Amino acid sequence: MRKKILVTGALGQIGTELVMKLHDVYGTDHVIATDIRNSENEVVQSGPFEILDVTDGKRMMELAKKYQVNTIVHLAALLSAKAESNPLLAWNLNMGGLVNALETARELNCQLFTPSSIGAFGPTTPKNKTPQITIQRPTTMYGVNKVSGELLCDYYYEKFGVDTRGVRFPGLISYAAEPGGGTTDYAVDIYYSAIERGSYTSYIQKGTYMDMMYMPDALNAIVALMEADPAKLKHRNAFNITAMSFEPEEIAAEIRKHIPTFTISYNVDPVRQAIADSWPNSLDATAAQEEWGFKAEYDLEKMTVDMLGKLRAKLLAG
Repeated sequence: MRKKILVTGALGQIGTELVMKLHDVYGTDHVIATDIRNSENEVVQSGPFEILDVTDGKRMMELAKKYQVNTIVHLAALLSAKAESNPLLAWNLNMGGLVNALETARELNCQLFTPSSIGAFGPTTPKNKTPQITIQRPTTMYGVNKVSGELLCDYYYEKFGVDTRGVRFPGLISYAAEPGGGTTDYAVDIYYSAIERGSYTSYIQKGTYMDMMYMPDALNAIVALMEADPAKLKHRNAFNITAMSFEPEEIAAEIRKHIPTFTISYNVDPVRQAIADSWPNSLDATAAQEEWGFKAEYDLEKMTVDMLGKLRAKLLAG
């Protein structure tokens, strides 16, 4: 059966690019983009779009029935740094929205994809090559939400047979959407600053390694997992996926290959640094590779070339 997909959070960092990719893969009329706000951008103008507050379960169900969807991609969430500044809002939005998506999927027999994150890990998690199954004791509200979401998706699969699927995304780097309040967003900001100012002040301390991924690899991973043979999915939800791991000095050095005068300095944000320190340095993606063939194409060098080229074109056009 051809997928008919409802996407929540379609104007966010992932959604902005994912909707356009899904248009290419499944057809424009088969992708219904939704968000709590409207915007004059390509996502809204290129195909079906509806306003949706994901905490309104009745509205979500109505839209899913209206468009006769058989797949839900649930992206709407408050990200790590913003979640720490308003933890109660984060809980209500992140968990309430997920419950509504799961209930809609259960009632309408939909497949459901929702991402988890490296934020689901904590300071007691093994830091290097973090295993698929390991200690998860996060110290942030965002992390608590993500662990809870992983367990809830497993529950809906085991209890109700909902075809739930998900990955643990590392930090995502993209030229298309502005940063959305995540701890890893420095790795997006630094490219903008390199082009616009020739320098960058990092809120993450030198020597802080975090797992990262370029957005094209993330989008390919979502589609690949959604299309994977369910019989081969032993873990089903929260697959570790990774592409590269670096610290601020390493990304700065790569940028200098193209902008030799680029400089980096530091003004560390204690809140985001504490979050970063609680996360793994790198993930073991063996389960994703073996169960559905995950493979990243971009490393730091290849990503930097593409990111700088695309950003220059974007900023000049703006």
